Amino acid sequence: MRRRIQGLHEADRSAADQFVDGLFLVRVERTQYRWHARKPYYLLRFVVLEPKQLAGRSVRGRIHCTVKALWKLSWFLRDFGYDTELLARDEIEEKSLVGLRGVVKVSHAVVNGTSLLNFDGFAPASKWEELATTVPADIRGSEVAR
Repeated sequence: MRRRIQGLHEADRSAADQFVDGLFLVRVERTQYRWHARKPYYLLRFVVLEPKQLAGRSVRGRIHCTVKALWKLSWFLRDFGYDTELLARDEIEEKSLVGLRGVVKVSHAVVNGTSLLNFDGFAPASKWEELATTVPADIRGSEVAR
């Protein structure tokens, strides 16, 4: 059986998976806990709200839940405005994460030939205007000096 799929020849899977490094105002679109024997993690999918030229694009990544990595999970939850009562009880309700907004710094690293997307930092959504002005307009949403 042969099927015609419009635009298939134009699709470049490697280009579709690429996401530029930078600061982004995002909204949590989906979250899912994934158990792994050594490194359990939350798989997060954000939708970019700002900068406008990338609005609507999705970015996915992991935040690990190991004892050593709990500081980053806590940072994300605090800055994105997660329910403080649930946080005080050490509870995460996945449905409560959807819709939260904040700023995330995204970068890429190559480990053993595999490109990995990292969430390097977080900030409350209220800080977006201040943070966005610290990044020159021509590189906002692209390569950010480290």
